[in-house]
Amino acid sequence: MRGEAKEVEDGEEVKDRTSRAGPVKLYSDLLIYKQAYRLALDVSKWTKLFPRHEQFELGRQLRRSARSIPANIVEGWAKRNSPAEFKRHLVIAAGEVAESKFWIELAKDEGFAPRISGDRLLQEFSKLGYMIHNLWKEWRKL
Repeated sequence: MRGEAKEVEDGEEVKDRTSRAGPVKLYSDLLIYKQAYRLALDVSKWTKLFPRHEQFELGRQLRRSARSIPANIVEGWAKRNSPAEFKRHLVIAAGEVAESKFWIELAKDEGFAPRISGDRLLQEFSKLGYMIHNLWKEWRKL
């Protein structure tokens, strides 16, 4: 199976599986993109719960790293004819996943938002990191 059409389906949270038939043609067909985009939106909502002064400090850092994940997937997809370039952007996205998890842990430990929703975000980012790693590993077997 070509790397473009194969993607690890670990994220059960992505409900839009029926709309994807056949090979992946657009970045928006990628399950990792859908998951990353949804998580970026979830992070934006979660950081609105932070105290006002932290919405502009910690919240801004967290939103930036979370938004960088789908952005890097999109940029890598645009360069997918070069497997090395696409994989490089997946590595960057994986790094942003790790950074986002750090900021979520910090926000939880400092008591800026509900721990239970922070725990859920951490689980979702861990799954996304796993999905990105597997796509990186399988992409055209290079």
